[in-house]
Amino acid sequence: MNRTDVNAPAGRMRAGPLPARILPFALYMAFVAVVPAIGSLWPAFDIRWLYPVKVAVVAGALVLYWPAYRELADCRLTAAEVLVALASGLAVFVAWINLDLPGISLMAADAAGFDPRAADGAIVWPLAAMRLGGAALVVPVMEELFWRSLVMRWIDCHDFLGLEPRAISRRALLAASVVFGLEHHLWLAGILAGLVYGELYRRSGKLWLPVLGHAVTNGALGLWVLSTGDWRFW
Repeated sequence: MNRTDVNAPAGRMRAGPLPARILPFALYMAFVAVVPAIGSLWPAFDIRWLYPVKVAVVAGALVLYWPAYRELADCRLTAAEVLVALASGLAVFVAWINLDLPGISLMAADAAGFDPRAADGAIVWPLAAMRLGGAALVVPVMEELFWRSLVMRWIDCHDFLGLEPRAISRRALLAASVVFGLEHHLWLAGILAGLVYGELYRRSGKLWLPVLGHAVTNGALGLWVLSTGDWRFW
């Protein structure tokens, strides 16, 4: 059983390193699996409004276990590091929207994606804003804690917190990136993104850099989707 950390702010808990990084990701994936079933069982319910619920639940788990994320304790970044993260995130975004090709994508050409429009075709902006905010602010923190900080280091050393990011092997970088890519319909773009975010972490030793790069990718993708109406990418 987790016990209260007397040094943590009220309402936050001490967690083991594995549960603290796995639980937010597991909650997110549980929603991904369950939401379609809810839509089938309850057709009258607009399941799009479960997205902000999903984001709130994941964000709540991150806040609850925030003291456990010591890799996020130092948020000092140089201007050069920020520029590299921004450029990397934009490069992944450009690759993402151009790798929707047969053979390297599991996304159907007529995939619905997350469509925030009402019946009359007008965008429901509260819904769109929550989708964009969740993708750009919450998902990058949750996924980088899981895929880069935990999985990528755990492949090399099960006592992953004791492994410096700069000591992560290329084998671990590649393996974690492949599995990360297979989580997405655009699997090749996902692998490329995993390699970019992972290399940011390996070279800098700072998890905030891949978080920032990931946030830029997701934010740019969301703005592009809203401007083009190509909801498949959401």
